[in-house]
Amino acid sequence: MGLAMGIDLPLLWAVIILFGVMMYVIMDGFDLGIGILYPFFKKKEDRDVMMNTVAPVWDGNETWLVLGGAGLMAAFPIAYAAVLSAFYLPLVFMLVGLIFRGVAFEFRFKATEHQQHFWDKAFIGGSIAATFFQGVTLGAFIHGIDAIDIHTGAYIGNDILHWLTPFSVFTGLGLVVAYALLGSTWLIMKTDGELQQRMRILTRPLAWILLAVIAVISLWTPLAHEAIAHRWFSLPNLFYFLPVPLLVALTMYHLLRTTKYAHAAPFLLTLALIFLGYSGLGISVWPNIVPPHITIWQASSPSQSQGFALIGVLLILPVILLYTAWSYYVFRGKTRHGEEYH
Repeated sequence: MGLAMGIDLPLLWAVIILFGVMMYVIMDGFDLGIGILYPFFKKKEDRDVMMNTVAPVWDGNETWLVLGGAGLMAAFPIAYAAVLSAFYLPLVFMLVGLIFRGVAFEFRFKATEHQQHFWDKAFIGGSIAATFFQGVTLGAFIHGIDAIDIHTGAYIGNDILHWLTPFSVFTGLGLVVAYALLGSTWLIMKTDGELQQRMRILTRPLAWILLAVIAVISLWTPLAHEAIAHRWFSLPNLFYFLPVPLLVALTMYHLLRTTKYAHAAPFLLTLALIFLGYSGLGISVWPNIVPPHITIWQASSPSQSQGFALIGVLLILPVILLYTAWSYYVFRGKTRHGEEYH
């Protein structure tokens, strides 16, 4: 365990990376969710408004993905090698989806009217693919990677499709639902009129489906993994972690209630729901950074490397937070028909 000046550097770096990944899920989640919702809205004017709500900020949201990946490489090279070598196919598919989504974002506004349908399809397909394969990677990660060289982190298994399991497919579909809910509640907050009312109607079934997804994953993971079952249901852990499912139920109740009339509350409650789900997954695998056996301390780089990289992160992280907050402040308020960003 690397210690410097009494600081547990692997633990600190784990918190930073978890924060970066959570920020990515939250902030890129709702603009991916908008692409997932596109097929429900056929009118060009509605699609223009939906895209314009995130057009000023969408590319900055992916900064958090870069931070999480770079932090993992610097602080936990064994984990970085394990994740990339074991899940290179779903990660490549995710990146292809993000590329299509990003290109469609820019080209759609420049295309002629009879060409826009192509970029709409690229936006939809890229958003769904990126989200689905993020969820597949998450499910495969929770399931664990057994065929790993403990010294290098390289995947030494022979099955290139080991990540494709019923559980990983389910988590992929579940993340599509979660991002769609983030997108619909974001649009409740950012739009008005008929479009907002349609989002209110769409949000309720999405919330119920997500609750079902959370319930299934909450049962599936402990049934499939004895260590996770022991983590959640042994005493006194059961009493420590019981607030998580109770808070999920309470948050869902208020989400379904406020969807009928509120503007910002549904989005904020969805963020809380995503955070609670993220916390539950963290509780299940902690302190392993490569389940089921490699801990954050086993996978960490030398303390000198972690300390040097930490200086850069502590300098850049406040800058990222400030410019993110400032951009959302500048582009606050409702987005309406006829208003254009590009």
